[in-house]
Amino acid sequence: MDAQEILRCYAQGQRDFSHINLVRVCLSNASLIGAQLIFADLGGANLTRAQLDSATLKNANLALANMTEVCLIYADLSNADLSGANLVGADLTNADLSGAKLGGADLRKANLSEASLRGADLRGVNLIEANLTNTDFSEADLTGAYISDGAVINVVNLS
Repeated sequence: MDAQEILRCYAQGQRDFSHINLVRVCLSNASLIGAQLIFADLGGANLTRAQLDSATLKNANLALANMTEVCLIYADLSNADLSGANLVGADLTNADLSGAKLGGADLRKANLSEASLRGADLRGVNLIEANLTNTDFSEADLTGAYISDGAVINVVNLS
């Protein structure tokens, strides 16, 4: 399935795209609010400024994806692979990233307020100027993570 086909199916009311192969597909500026992309392969995909609010991306492969300014408010990305993904300026407010693999991901200026990163792999992640208000990092691996003075940190759970 290519970008045009998934957008056509979505426009016709289809929401379940689980197990789909969308490697390196361009879905920039696409609106896929509430889409089910469980176990989907979006490795290297371009999701710049895509609207994926309330989408379910459990166990999805998003490694090396370009997700600049993507909107993932209330999205479920639990156990997803976002290794090396570009999430600069992404809105992940209230997103579930528990158990996600984010090693080497770029989350500069991302909004992670109220997000759950419980048990996530955040080794080497860039969180410079990210909003980490009420973010749950319990049991997460933050080895080598970059967090600057510009990061908004308020009541972060690091236990």
